[in-house]
Amino acid sequence: MSAFWSNLRVCVTGGAGFLGSVLCRKLEALQPRAVFVPRRAQLDLTRAEVAERLCTELRPDLIIHLAAEVGGIGANRARPGRFFYANMAMGLNLIEASRMHGVSKFVQIGTVCAYPKHCPPPFQESDLWDGYPEETNAPYGVAKRALLTMLQAYRAEYGFNGIYLLPVNLYGPGDNFDPHTSHVIPALIRRFCEAAAGGASEVRCWGTGQVSREFLYVHDAAEGILRACEVYDAPQPLNLGTGRETRVCDLAKLIADRAGFAGEILWDASQPDGQPRRQLDTRRALDLLNWKARTGLEEGLEQTLQWWRRSGGASAFAIASAAAAHEPG
Repeated sequence: MSAFWSNLRVCVTGGAGFLGSVLCRKLEALQPRAVFVPRRAQLDLTRAEVAERLCTELRPDLIIHLAAEVGGIGANRARPGRFFYANMAMGLNLIEASRMHGVSKFVQIGTVCAYPKHCPPPFQESDLWDGYPEETNAPYGVAKRALLTMLQAYRAEYGFNGIYLLPVNLYGPGDNFDPHTSHVIPALIRRFCEAAAGGASEVRCWGTGQVSREFLYVHDAAEGILRACEVYDAPQPLNLGTGRETRVCDLAKLIADRAGFAGEILWDASQPDGQPRRQLDTRRALDLLNWKARTGLEEGLEQTLQWWRRSGGASAFAIASAAAAHEPG
């Protein structure tokens, strides 16, 4: 246990979601003075007066802002306006209320979607403004990128201690398996498990399969965020990832094999691929946090797939989709 936490009142927005629930369990083990997890039903942070009320009533010393409205390529294409507004409004309202009420530290969780579409891998934090994000998730990415500018401006003018973390794609037990809003790993796990159970001879996947992604196990992400809370106080954004780049077609094969699917994997190139490549440079996190991811992709996939099976598939989808309405992408 770090002495850093002992007298802190900590508020975790999105604390009931996928990442948030893992982070809160780890946070409670650190024994802060109090942990608050506001729920959307009671506190809609897209309204400025609600963010004000949160700070007035809870009096947090530290806010970890995980809450977000997120989804895969399909969800981003269907709801670009809502994704921009909700993510921009929640962050803007909460940062301003935190400044007004003397919150001592604000931790904003950004998104790898904020990086330029054609950013050369591995993405360095200094690359963030070198181009426009990939079009299908640009509204979400731009909204999150703007919150970095807000935090840097508030630090310069008001001395407000806000930090900005950039986790890569997250996955793990408890992920969102909704076929309409899930990201690539839970979507493929569900699809291949159902195909194997139904004896399907083929599975059709979106895009070409030739794009690449990087994946961070949710427990590693939570540990990186908590470590940054303790030791990081600089205005520059900080990547959290593994540094391992994986083609989506190779990912699909890994999942298909573990799901017991022996049929053919087909790719629908008429559907969008998203960003061409995705891989983070994680050297700054190692240097400044003394943190690196511990869970390999194969191990993490196995843990996630086994959770899906233990949870009963369809029932797991219901649990995860209910939890995923307000969590980071």
